[in-house]
Amino acid sequence: MPDTIEETLSRTVHEQARLSRLAASSLAASSTDQRNRALGSIAVALDQHASRILEANAMDVQQARQSVESGEMSRALLNRLELNATKLRSLCSGIQQLATFPDPLNQVTLATDLDDGLTLSRVTCPIGLVGVIFESRPDALPQIVSLCVKSGNAIILKGGREAEHSNRVLVDVIRDAVAEEGISRDTIVLLESREEVAALLDADAHVDLIIPRGSNALVRHIQEHTRIPVLGHADGVCHVYVDSAGDRDKAVPIIIDSKVQYPAACNAVETLLVHIDVAPLLLPRLEEELVRLDVNIIADSRSMEYLSSANADAAKPDDWGHEFGDLVLAIKTVSTIDEAILHINRYGSRHTDSIVTDNDDAFQRFFAEVDSAGVFRNVSTRFSDGFRYGFGAEVGISTGKLHPRGPVGLDGLVTYKYKMEGNGHVAASYVGPNARPFLHRPVVR
Repeated sequence: MPDTIEETLSRTVHEQARLSRLAASSLAASSTDQRNRALGSIAVALDQHASRILEANAMDVQQARQSVESGEMSRALLNRLELNATKLRSLCSGIQQLATFPDPLNQVTLATDLDDGLTLSRVTCPIGLVGVIFESRPDALPQIVSLCVKSGNAIILKGGREAEHSNRVLVDVIRDAVAEEGISRDTIVLLESREEVAALLDADAHVDLIIPRGSNALVRHIQEHTRIPVLGHADGVCHVYVDSAGDRDKAVPIIIDSKVQYPAACNAVETLLVHIDVAPLLLPRLEEELVRLDVNIIADSRSMEYLSSANADAAKPDDWGHEFGDLVLAIKTVSTIDEAILHINRYGSRHTDSIVTDNDDAFQRFFAEVDSAGVFRNVSTRFSDGFRYGFGAEVGISTGKLHPRGPVGLDGLVTYKYKMEGNGHVAASYVGPNARPFLHRPVVR
């Protein structure tokens, strides 16, 4: 019986994954200098091919605008899709900066003399072959690839259909750039069909980690359809809580920045919680700014007492915990910090939450009890970002409890091996009535 299309695609993807796994082994053995040169070549190539990249992106944007008009795509996704010369220059600068970072590989994080001449070390190494499935944002592609090259990981990418022209050109340019530095093109592979994603999720013999970047539905689907470990976040439901000791002059710009600076981002605030003691003065002042900036307001009944019914709509139960990804802000008035913390832990996505307060004890409670990867004080939630953390961009955000957590930079793309070196030592010498004792002596380096 002839193969089905799905079987043929699966075999093709699995073979590519096998080749990419081999490329990953070669990259893991490469020198720091070779990987840094490759990053420099990527940055130069992106700059040299900027017009080609932007032309491809313009095709994607044109098609996306038609989808927005027909209601098939949200305007937030369209905003994430668009590239321009400024974004490209910023990408090139970030990649060049990444090349100056210390090598995350071959770092000894523990060294112990088990006995004279018998030493145990814990040494950082790449994860191996990483699959990244992402939606809409083509500017994420060079960032992700560069982080993987720096950390010695091969990568298989699958972008959204809405960015297919942009992604195709970006990968072609980047593969040619790394090949100039002796790195295999199989280190960086782009898949283009939805059927190939299913085959990739089934390639657990070759792929070490899947990182999804996209909607709740995308992440849930991936988590439910693979045996490969998945690192990611399903939602970006972030909160700002203005405490009873919060400064209004600080609170308003923090809230506005968290919502308006880039509303489609996963670290944009979706729900504002306001202590009842500050609500009467804060909310009318904030309302003026939100209306001026075309932010739609939805609020609970207590907050509506301080807002104009002409500018605010009544919140529905499913508005709490909803990721709007647009110029929409849900507002709730609370009686205590306990109520705020309970709300965040119930409806939040464990991404990033910020408190506005001048009370040290209030912040310590908030920090200890809010179960999120980022817990901030008197700053915008928009600071939750790999580049802003100094990680040289990020491959994604992890809201899980295991390493890594929060923005995943270079440290999140390495694991470790235990290295033991001896001189004919055997385990039998350390058991029985005449057993040699272990020294377990830390090695000072």
